[in-house]
Amino acid sequence: QVQLVESGGGLVQAGGSLRLSCAASGRTFTNYAMGWFRQAPGKEREFVAALDWSGSITYYAASVKGRFTSSRDNAKKTVYLQMNSLKPEDTAVYYCAAVQSFGGPVVAGTDYNYWGQGTQVTVSS
Repeated sequence: QVQLVESGGGLVQAGGSLRLSCAASGRTFTNYAMGWFRQAPGKEREFVAALDWSGSITYYAASVKGRFTSSRDNAKKTVYLQMNSLKPEDTAVYYCAAVQSFGGPVVAGTDYNYWGQGTQVTVSS
């Protein structure tokens, strides 16, 4: 089992930056592909970014590509989401997720078994 705890959310003005962290505990972190998702009020959860077990392969949603960068430090059992040039439409609760996989990044939220509690990101205009 894997426990995930996100941190780093907050209130930021449009154009600003935030870095989210997701700390994992439990079993071998390198057995897991990791993902970031977000959910805005009244909207469906949507994919943001995904990394393979090594962090060498990353996928991004079109809406964040070029602005967001995700990375992982396997020694620290932590995944990061660096968010730059934030827009009001990025406002949402951001979740990290884990799934045991040695393949490529996993995009579908339904494939993930473990989820963090979420961290709120609010971007003011």
